[in-house]
Amino acid sequence: MENNIKISLKNIDLWYKDFQALKDVNLNIRSHEVTAFIGPSGCGKSTLLKSLNRMNDLIEGCKITGEFLLDGEDIYGGLDVNMLRKRVGMVFQKPNPFPMSIYDNVAYGPRTHGIKSKSALDEIVEKSLRDAAIWDETKDRLKKSALSLSGGQQQRLCIARALSVEPEVLLMDEPTSALDPISTGKIEDLVTQLKGDYTIVIVTHNMQQATRISDRTAFFLLGEVVEYGATEELFSRPQDQRTENYITGRFG
Repeated sequence: MENNIKISLKNIDLWYKDFQALKDVNLNIRSHEVTAFIGPSGCGKSTLLKSLNRMNDLIEGCKITGEFLLDGEDIYGGLDVNMLRKRVGMVFQKPNPFPMSIYDNVAYGPRTHGIKSKSALDEIVEKSLRDAAIWDETKDRLKKSALSLSGGQQQRLCIARALSVEPEVLLMDEPTSALDPISTGKIEDLVTQLKGDYTIVIVTHNMQQATRISDRTAFFLLGEVVEYGATEELFSRPQDQRTENYITGRFG
């Protein structure tokens, strides 16, 4: 496998009982890049994202075939699912902080992985909040409830919580769709900064967002990847008719 390929997907098919949600998906996701999955609702992009850290394991009747490789290792093979989710973190569409303090939200993951030392936890909490660009807004209120934060702050806290266990890959499922434009801008700036240390895969409905923050973009339609390549190239060249209709007619 090429050194810069972090995740390799080969011949992926996925069914929810009788419904085939993904059809023969083949993608290579590169290290330290932002890869955007884009397409209309129900086209398979979030389904594929959740397969990358086995969130679909929780759905009854879900069947997956094909090869998911993380650094050449089979995600669905002998890889322990808890270790996988440590290596591949997830940020969801709506901010979902735990009903506990800001500090305890960020310390939760490290504690579950056996870190008990207060000084070590203090260091991890500060670094994670700094990396998520929310330290200055929270450093004087770490013991306050995370639910007291604004929506945009809560989403950055959830990013800090994901970063606290030092993942290699960060999956983001429409992380700005519930946020105002200012908060969206902060998250987009943050994603651009974070790719220096992480491989990021982001699902978005918003083509403008994909052009602003992603290095590569995969267009999904009806469970298939209809185009994949460098974002700048994809958006600057004429599209084939199928993709053109899909881009202009199916979503804006």
